[in-house]
Amino acid sequence: MNFLLLLDFQGKVVLITGGGTGIGNAIARKFVENGASVIILGRRKNPLEEASKSLEEIIARVQSNAFVKIFSGVDVSDEKSVNQMFDALKESNTNVDIVINNAGVSGPVTCFANSSLDEFKSTVAIHLTGTFWISVQALRVMKKGSKIITISTFFSEERPLEQRPYRFRDPYTASQGAKNRLAEAMSWELIDRGIISIATNPGPVHSDRIYKTVYPKAAAEFLRVSGFEDLSPTEVESVSKEIIPLLGEDESVIKEGISKAAEHFTKSKDVDVQKISETFSNLLYNIKTIAEKIQKNTSKMIADEQFLTQSQVAKTVLELCDDELAKILNGKVIPGDRVFYPVKPHISSSTPSVHQPDFSSKTVVFAINATDKADSERAEFLAQNIEKNGGKAVCLISDSCSKEIQNSISSKFHSHIVNLKNPEEIDRWLESANNMGQIAAIINITGKVPQFSKLVELSRKEWDELVDKFINTPATVIHRSLDCFVPGGGKDPRLFKDKTGIIITIGPDMPSGRISGTQRAIVEVFRGALRPFTTTVNQELSDVLKSKVRSFLVLPGTIDGKEPDNEKIVQAINYFVSEHAPSSTSVIFCVDEER
Repeated sequence: MNFLLLLDFQGKVVLITGGGTGIGNAIARKFVENGASVIILGRRKNPLEEASKSLEEIIARVQSNAFVKIFSGVDVSDEKSVNQMFDALKESNTNVDIVINNAGVSGPVTCFANSSLDEFKSTVAIHLTGTFWISVQALRVMKKGSKIITISTFFSEERPLEQRPYRFRDPYTASQGAKNRLAEAMSWELIDRGIISIATNPGPVHSDRIYKTVYPKAAAEFLRVSGFEDLSPTEVESVSKEIIPLLGEDESVIKEGISKAAEHFTKSKDVDVQKISETFSNLLYNIKTIAEKIQKNTSKMIADEQFLTQSQVAKTVLELCDDELAKILNGKVIPGDRVFYPVKPHISSSTPSVHQPDFSSKTVVFAINATDKADSERAEFLAQNIEKNGGKAVCLISDSCSKEIQNSISSKFHSHIVNLKNPEEIDRWLESANNMGQIAAIINITGKVPQFSKLVELSRKEWDELVDKFINTPATVIHRSLDCFVPGGGKDPRLFKDKTGIIITIGPDMPSGRISGTQRAIVEVFRGALRPFTTTVNQELSDVLKSKVRSFLVLPGTIDGKEPDNEKIVQAINYFVSEHAPSSTSVIFCVDEER
C-alpha cells in the first residue's frame, strides 16, 4: 500500500536540527511519510535514537527505501561539532536537498535587567549563530534546487511602523528578529547557486516548552516583580526554579517536592517549615493560574482560539518545500501565525525639535565601537555638542577600534580604551564617569557594518565578531547601564519604580550611495535584532517595572541610500533627555527617513 501524500519527496535528503523531539521530530516524521530520507541531530543521544526507531518504522511501512542518520552531541552553536558533522556527510558523499533550521531553546524568561549576559549570548548563539553556521556549512553538500527553511517566531516579525515586543524574552526576540532577516539575506546571496531560503513563523504551537517552561516562568516573573507574600524577589525566583517542574505531576509528587523545597529553604533561615510549605504551595498555585491565564489570553487573539499542533507546523514546512511554491516564496518570511496581536507603533521617523538642553554639571558617556573614520567623526560631533552645552563627554572606546580612531577621539575628549564585551570593565568606567557629574545619558555607537560581499562567505570568526559588535555588545552596554541607573534593580525589581535614565543605541547605519538588495539585507540582519530587543526591554521597563528609565534605538541612513545627517542624531539625543521624551510608545527612530 502506498502511503505517500501529494508532495512526494522520494529520493530527497532532509537535514533537521533539533530533530529528536518536539516540532523537529514532527517535521522529520512528515518528510519520512512522504518518502524522504532524514538526518536528525541534537545534543542528546537518547531522544535521537528513539526518534530514529519510530522513523525507521514509518520507512518500512511506506516502503520508500529511505534512510535515517543521527548525529548526537551536536550543538548547533558549536563550530567544531557542526563542521565535523558536515565533514562526515561530505566524506560519505551524502547530498542534502533541504535544511530545516529548527533547533532552539526558550532562553531566560525574565526582565532583561535580571538576565544573565552569558545566558543572553548563549540564546543568541543557538538561535541565530546556529542557524547561520548550519546553513553555511550545509552549502558544502547542497546543489542547485536545494532549500533552507528557517523556523522563527511571530513575536519578532514586523509590520510597517510596528514592532512586536515579547516581554521577558529579550535574547529570544533579538535572535529571532535577526533570523527572519537572515533568511531574507540568504535568499539574495544564494540566488546564483540556485538555493532557496524561506523563513516561517508558525505562531503558538502546542508543546511542552510552552506549557511547562515558558508560560510558568513568565508567571513566576510576574510574581517576582509584583511580590508574593513574605518572599523577597530573589526568594521567589529561586523557589520558582525548584517548584515549576512539579506542574502537571501527581498530587503526592507535588507534596513531596514542596516539602523538599521548604526543607532546603529553611536550612539557612529560622522559619517554620509548615508555614513555608503553605507559602510554596500558594506560590505554585498562583504560577499555574497565571500561566493558564497567559495561555487563554493568547488563544483569545486567534479566530478559532486554537494553537497549532506540531503536525500542522510540519505540514506547513513540507508544503513550503514544494519546488514551485518555494520558488514563489524565496526570500519571504511566511507569517504562519494566526494571532491578531495589536501593538503600539514603537517605530517613528524624525524626532521633534526641542530647546537645546543645558548639560551643565552632567556627564554623557559614549561607548564607541567605530568601524571607520565616519563613525569616529560622528562620535566626536555628538560629544562636542555635549561639551559646548556645558556637559562632560566621557568616551569609552572599544579596544577593537583602529589606533587611528582611538587616538583621534582620545586627543579631544576624556577617554578610555575599553573591552566593551566585558561587563565588569564597563561597570568600572561607568562608576568613574558618575563621579564626574550626574550621568544624563549613556550612548552606544555601534559603528557601521563592515563592507564584504556576502554573509555566507564569512569565516566563523568574522561572523562571531559581527554578532558581538551589533548584538552582544549593545546588549551588554544596556544591561550595565540599567544597573548604573538603578543599582541592584536586576535582583530587586521594586527599585526600578519611578527611576529615570536614558540609554541610546546608535546604529548600525543603512549603507549610503547606490546600494544593492544584498547590502541592504545584510545590514537588516543586525538592525532586525536590535528593533525587537529594544522594544521588549522598554515594555518591561514601562509596563512591568513602572520605571521611567528608557532605552532608545536610533537607526541612521535611509532605505534608498541617502547620507545620514548627524545633526538629526543630535536632535534625537536632545529630545530623549528632555521632558518631552516619549514615555513608552516610540522607542525606535529612523531619523533620516521621511514618512
